[in-house]
Formats: sequence, C-alpha cells, structure tokens
Amino acid sequence: MNSARAWIVWGAAVFAYVVAVLQRSSLGVAGVDAQHVFSIDAATLSALAVTQIVVYAGLQIPVGILLDRVGPRALLVTGASVLALGQLVVAVSPPVIGVAIVGRMLVGAGDAMTFISVIRLLPSWFRGPVLPQVSQWTGNIGQIGQILSAIPLAAVLHTAGWGAAFTTAASVAVLSVVVLLVFVRNAPARQHELPVVSTWSTAGRQLAESLKRPGTRLGFWSHYVTQSSGTVFSLLWGVPMLVGGLGYTRGEASALLTLLVVTGVIAGPVLGLLTARFPLRRSNLVLGIVSLIGVLWTVVLLWPGLPPRWLIILLVIALGIGGPGSLIGFDFARTFNPLRSLGVANGIVNVGGFLASFVMMYLIGLVLDALHGASTATGNPAPLFAWSSFRVAFLVQYVVIGLGVVFLVHARRSTRRGLHLEEGIEVAPIWVALSRRLRRR
Repeated sequence: MNSARAWIVWGAAVFAYVVAVLQRSSLGVAGVDAQHVFSIDAATLSALAVTQIVVYAGLQIPVGILLDRVGPRALLVTGASVLALGQLVVAVSPPVIGVAIVGRMLVGAGDAMTFISVIRLLPSWFRGPVLPQVSQWTGNIGQIGQILSAIPLAAVLHTAGWGAAFTTAASVAVLSVVVLLVFVRNAPARQHELPVVSTWSTAGRQLAESLKRPGTRLGFWSHYVTQSSGTVFSLLWGVPMLVGGLGYTRGEASALLTLLVVTGVIAGPVLGLLTARFPLRRSNLVLGIVSLIGVLWTVVLLWPGLPPRWLIILLVIALGIGGPGSLIGFDFARTFNPLRSLGVANGIVNVGGFLASFVMMYLIGLVLDALHGASTATGNPAPLFAWSSFRVAFLVQYVVIGLGVVFLVHARRSTRRGLHLEEGIEVAPIWVALSRRLRRR
C-alpha cells in the first residue's frame, strides 16, 4: 500500500483519464466549427453533446455493476478502445449530423468506463489520509485533458481541419490502451484481487442497497450541484458564449477554459485536505461551492450591458472550483458503502452531475433557438449566439441546480440522522459548531 508501484499504477490510470477528458471535451472547442460543418441550429448542436452525456450517464450504473464483477483494468482498456473508435467515426463522418452523433455516443460509452474505474482502483493501492487526497488529485489532473483540447487540439482543428483533429484525438486514445495494458493491475501481487460480485442477482441487490443508503444519495446530489454548471460551460456552451456572445477571440476563449482547469488543479488539493481534516463538514464545503457559483452567475447575468472581463474571470474560477468540489460526492460513496459495492456506488454518484448537465445543455439550446426564432419573426433577427439570448438561456441553471440543492439538504438530514442512530455521532449545524469552538477558546 502507498508504494512506488502504487504511484506507477495510479499514474498510468490517471493518464487514461486525462485522455478520456480530452475526448469528452473535444466538442467544446469545436462547437462553433460543428455548427458550420453540419449546418445545424443550436438545439441540434446541443443534441450532439447531449447524446454523448446521456450515454455516459446512462451507463454509469451498468458499468459500476460490471466494475464490481470484472475489476477496473478490463474496463479501462475497453473504455479507451471505444473512445478511439468513437473519435475515428467523428473524424471520417460526412457532413451529416447522424454519423457524428453515433461517434459521440461511442465517446460517451468509452468515457463512462474510465473515471469510476480509476476511482475503484485507489482503495486497493492506497490507505489512510492520503486516499481522499489521491482521489482529488485524480479528478484534478484528469482535467488537463481539457487544456489539451482547448490548446493543441484546437490548434490542429483550426489549421489542419476537422478530420485531422479528431483522428489525432483517436490516436492518443490508442496510446492510452497500450499504457494501461503495460502498467495497470487491479491490486498488488501480494494482495487478493478486488472482491467481485458472483452473480447478477447479487449485483442487483447491491445496487438496491447502495441506493437505499442516504450517504450514497448525498454523494449523488453533491456531484449534481457542483459539477454541472462547469461541465455545461466547458463541454459545449462556454466557447459560443464567449466568442459569439461576448466577442472574445478563440484564443481568449481557450485561455479561459485553461484557467478553469488550472483553478481546479489548485483548488483540488486544498479541498482534499479539508475533506480529510473535516469529514463531518463535507456537505458544508459542497453548499459553499454551489453558493459561490450561483452568486457569480447572478452578477454576470444581471450586469448591465456586457460584463467586464474581470467578472468573467471570477466566474470561470468559481466553475473551476466546482470540478474538484464534485469529487466530494465520491468520498461520500466511499465512506458509506463497503468495498465490494463501491463500483456501483461510484456509478450512482457519477450520474448526478452529468444528469444535470445534459438537461441544462439541451434546455439552453432550445431557449437560444426560441429567442432567435422570435427575433427573426419580428424582422429584426439577432445572432443565434447573442449575449442577450445567453442571459435568458442560462437561467435554466437556477431551476435545475436549485432542485438539486433541495434534495441535497434532504439527503444530508437523512445521513446525519443515520449517523446519530447507528454510531452515536451527532453533527451540529455549522454555526452551532463554530460558536462552541469560540466559547472553548
């Protein structure tokens, strides 16, 4: 445990996750190009991203069950192979949106097998306080894939064209297959392999038991509220908003996407330390992060005229914190589930943020098209990606994420009630705990 070999295995698995994030986010930098290549409206463009995320989210629980049966190494190799195939389909697709959608669905399927498999590896190779920190590092380093899509992949796209860019992305996925086969094992040689589920009926029972645990649901809603806004921004609507709505250059938009990732890399270790140091206050971290994101979106959308650049930078920083903040959800899954069913528990949690993301992505596209159609009908057509339209379209976040906050608070109450009844641990409200500490001092 915590050996040099463990770090090598982790590094190879994280490389596979970096590659998966590169494939996942490749459409984000190509959104404006895709609109022209396929001659599509905003709703169809959002459908291209939504189908990918629907497949990703829909496969999380089946993949989690498979993970508990066959182990993470097999799924990581399979996922990287499917990612390569999906990007090749996108690369060679004719200017017909249906073929590209099939390719992005394959990308979603391969991506679905990657992150929760990496997270499933960690308890077999690491122990102690370093474990939640390694989980944070995993998520944060993985987001380097967004930088690779925002800068080098975007450069290939804008110089060599659509086919060359996505073929290059596919070749990187093939490289990750080789790395996984060479370096990754499910467990140390002296340790028994990961516990596996013997039958599908047992897997079904473990799924039902995991869903019943309030801690699993708390992880789901934590992931739902913290990850989704940043995912919507980075995977699809950020570049159109920045370039089409606010008039930024493509280079400036890529720089802001890079800032989002760098923020997550910096914030992640801090959140990992806080998670390990204050395990009973993890939900307060989650609520603080989603409140920060909500406040900054409100200021941006209500700002008269175009919001200043410094305000957009602050928004991007807040969205960047949301990425590692969502990983707290997996720490809830690890805490409240036995190792034998951790794969399916992680799958349940990972559905959360992507469920909210694809709902918001599609609704934003519908609103943009509706506003564009209304302006056209009046004889004074506004651009499809006008800032005035984005200001209205992004309001759907308040409904979707606000609903998640309500369920998160309910799951937190149930989880704390269970802790009190089963283990005698009483978690006082944060203001009560702070006042007690001040009185002791």
